[in-house]
Amino acid sequence: MTARGQFITIEGTEGVGKSTQLGNASDTLRQLGVSHIVTREPGGTPMAESIRKLLLAPREEPVNEITELLLMFAARAQHLHGRILPALESGQWVLCDRFTDATFAYQGGGRGVPRERIAVLENLVQGEFRPDHVILLDAPVETGMTRARHRGDLDRFEQEAVPFFQRIRETYLARAKKAPGRYHIIQAGAPLEQVSGEVRGLIATLVAGSGAGSPPVSVR
Repeated sequence: MTARGQFITIEGTEGVGKSTQLGNASDTLRQLGVSHIVTREPGGTPMAESIRKLLLAPREEPVNEITELLLMFAARAQHLHGRILPALESGQWVLCDRFTDATFAYQGGGRGVPRERIAVLENLVQGEFRPDHVILLDAPVETGMTRARHRGDLDRFEQEAVPFFQRIRETYLARAKKAPGRYHIIQAGAPLEQVSGEVRGLIATLVAGSGAGSPPVSVR
């Protein structure tokens, strides 16, 4: 019987380097001989990617926070059942750029949607399924927003004001504090080489603890 893969998510506010560290984590798993897929939320399947475009596109029409919440979970349901769970059941690991922690942070902390409403949809879509590990890239909001602005055009979320992202950061940190064994906070404001080294070390530790992969390979 094939052992179930591990589900690892990478979270954080805008501009903390999630895409860079997602690639770094993937390279590390590859070096360690761990079969895996890399995906993102919202998105990950053709239908979920279409919903992503709806969610991120700047628009003049105000988007109701419940509309936004429902679209997030609609995309998640398609992604989870169409791609994530099949990969895990086949023994592959899954690296995902954001998951439900982002919903509690952005729609909950940022938009002010009550946590209980989000939890209802979380249980409807996911049941008891949760990430095995969450890598939280944390940096001061001003640092992240400066980086995000340098990337070019901002999407609908990136155009929000600093207090919105401060609430998001606080929500992430509060969730991590409640489950320190599952959340791994990495200071993303540090030099890139240092951040990347910490991520590589963490991934190697998770692989060693799971018994997956090929014989040890240096990833430092």
